[in-house]
Amino acid sequence: MVTDQQLRRSKTIQQRTGRTFHFATRLLPKRIRQPTYVLYAFFRVADEVVDGVTDAPPEEQRERLERLRAEALGRKETDDDVLAAFQEVSEERGIPDEEIEIFIDAMLSDIEKNRWESYDELAEYMRGSAAAVGVMMQAVMGVEHPERAKPHAVALGEAFQLTNFLRDVREDIEDHDRIYLPGDTRDRHGVTEADVRRCNPTDGFRAAMADELRRAERKYREGVAGIEYLPEDCQFAVLYAAVLYAEHHRLIRALDYDVFSSPPEVGAFRAAWLWAKTRWHWQKSRDPVTVFRAVSAIPKAEGGHANHQHDWTPQAD
Repeated sequence: MVTDQQLRRSKTIQQRTGRTFHFATRLLPKRIRQPTYVLYAFFRVADEVVDGVTDAPPEEQRERLERLRAEALGRKETDDDVLAAFQEVSEERGIPDEEIEIFIDAMLSDIEKNRWESYDELAEYMRGSAAAVGVMMQAVMGVEHPERAKPHAVALGEAFQLTNFLRDVREDIEDHDRIYLPGDTRDRHGVTEADVRRCNPTDGFRAAMADELRRAERKYREGVAGIEYLPEDCQFAVLYAAVLYAEHHRLIRALDYDVFSSPPEVGAFRAAWLWAKTRWHWQKSRDPVTVFRAVSAIPKAEGGHANHQHDWTPQAD
């Protein structure tokens, strides 16, 4: 059983490092909210191995991640509150070992890899770093038809991470020497690594950002279309999380795609206003797609069809 101390530490980690996710987590029912704190804390502990303030050499980082893998999978005892709690949650909720393995593999790739030459390469990375998170959350929620819901959970996890990538271009290059804008997108618009290093929002950079925003928005549409498969008392929280993350797209467009000069951040007042607006529309229809369309910063699908199904038909990348 997860102890109060383990839960407090997990919750503190989420409050400190994931404000947007924390806003939404608080709306989940207690039976889901508490293990979600643990899940998020596990992700952050693993992420800190490669992205934390550390001078640890790559070999040491790999050793630490492999130790985390063994502890998370219950193959090794741990004295860490977060890992001990994660072991309990994983066993109790039936989190697939495969998803834990995929997630740790993605963290391992962060040690060496800092450029992605195509979106396909980036998507392969996100299958572990983001999509696995969505699949694990399915297990925590106890989704009745997980295979039906899984493609949508994968898409929404990727959408959230793509938004983070687009929001954090400056931080990623300056703090971690990483460029998540796919190389083929940069090449198509004549964006050089030097442009990104200089934090220079050229016309080509703005066009590349616009392309990647649209790609992320297709993922949001696909992901939100699967919220109906979640337990009823979890649907609003996940919908609100999607609205909050997607709000960064409005801010990025308002900045004319210059995320270097003024990083887009959703403030507490705006988050509260979006909660109220989302709640009002939710009480009217209880349909995630309808509410997301009415509230979020994501525009209609390319082509602008008025038909409900056409607006939200996932499009190929």
